Amino acid sequence: MKVWLSTVLLVSSALAQAPPDPRKEGPYPVGVTTTVIVDSARIDRLTEKPRTLVAEIWYPATDEARSMPKNRFRDFFPGGITPEVAELIQASYHASVDELDKIFWNNAVRDAPVRKGRYPLVLFGHGNGGSRQQNTFWCDYLASHGYIVVSPDHTGNSRHTIIDGQLIRYTSKERAHSTEDRPRDMSKLLDEMILWDKGQSGDAQAKNFAGRIDTAHTAVTGMSLGSYCAVMAADADARFAAVLGMAATPAKHTNLTVPSLYFLGRKDNTIGPIGNVMIKNTYEAHTGPALLLELIDGGHYSFTDMFKLSHNFGDGIGPGFASMETTYDIVNSYSTAFLGFFLKGQQEYKKFLESNQWPDELAVQRKGL
Repeated sequence: MKVWLSTVLLVSSALAQAPPDPRKEGPYPVGVTTTVIVDSARIDRLTEKPRTLVAEIWYPATDEARSMPKNRFRDFFPGGITPEVAELIQASYHASVDELDKIFWNNAVRDAPVRKGRYPLVLFGHGNGGSRQQNTFWCDYLASHGYIVVSPDHTGNSRHTIIDGQLIRYTSKERAHSTEDRPRDMSKLLDEMILWDKGQSGDAQAKNFAGRIDTAHTAVTGMSLGSYCAVMAADADARFAAVLGMAATPAKHTNLTVPSLYFLGRKDNTIGPIGNVMIKNTYEAHTGPALLLELIDGGHYSFTDMFKLSHNFGDGIGPGFASMETTYDIVNSYSTAFLGFFLKGQQEYKKFLESNQWPDELAVQRKGL
């Protein structure tokens, strides 16, 4: 009887500690908030003021968030929608703010209370001319699985950002500077989140996150140019414990041992065949744990929110490409398993990482697990 009871208790304990299914949303409701991080040690080339990053933060929220209204598209624009901002949104998305509010969906609640606990940190960089809210499908999902996700507008290289009430548009000349600025932006964000966690930041929102951010387990991630620079950031800053990149990498990298996950779309018309070869070469050169996931019918914008905003955007969105449901399922589930395995030490995810549940849609290579 005692042996049987002991076995039942052990099995029950193991089941209680098993991580969530990576193919399903996590157990936590999600909050989202906007903050501003200033790097007084750098002067921005474009604004000629201290480098300033408007950043979005997704995080596990308290249970009361389940019954609160969801975040709207317009809520990503602090200070409201001025005529100038409305004009820019119309030009960028070919739809008005009101129209985007009707079609945009997400699972986050604006400024919901932060849940008790301690959560690994994920930093995400947008694409060239993208924005900090371009991957809400992914940021929401990770936060529901117990991560704090911080995504900045890389000033001058984002489609639009608002600093001190001033609208700063994408500037093509900043593209050349961005590969220098972005890795430093990511290290600055990590510096700041360390202060937030320790309760040593003067930011009004920081007190809500004190003791909540596990900065010792931080991943640097991104899409397109954000992915390219995430690899560079891990080369420059050994504090990043994992790298996750979507749809781009540099030609060379030096941190060959950091656990890394690379996504590419075989039909990517933006970085093209040469860009995809660069991603494959990055994977091949890596000597540490690494995965390479190829969406057979994926394009460049498969790894973004554009599915939500346009059904025929092209280069990943529309006829000839994998559906939104399949694409998001693949990207979210493998990201969750990868980060859970390498940031949280959830060994149960190894089996998922070693599998391919979408053999018709996905090609998988892996090493070092």
